[in-house]
Amino acid sequence: MNYRFLTPALSEFAEAADYYEEKVAGLGADFIDEVEAAIARILQFPQAWGRISDLYRHCQLRRFPYSIVYAEGGDDEIVIISIFHQSREPMSWRRNL
Repeated sequence: MNYRFLTPALSEFAEAADYYEEKVAGLGADFIDEVEAAIARILQFPQAWGRISDLYRHCQLRRFPYSIVYAEGGDDEIVIISIFHQSREPMSWRRNL
């Protein structure tokens, strides 16, 4: 199974990683690793995570207060819609659609 990011989701990912890296050296890399691990779990079990609408699911990161919103696309593909902070405008992921 493959995955791809929508452009706004990729921007959110980069901004969050940069934010953490500015706070503590190496923490941005830890955030990237955590997102990659979550994506690996999603790819392995795409229907295991909770639905937030008919088309979209979300997977919470374990260490950071972020969720990955995704959809199952055609041709065995996962589309990453958003990577958003759970306590900052939790419905902000809808802007990426």
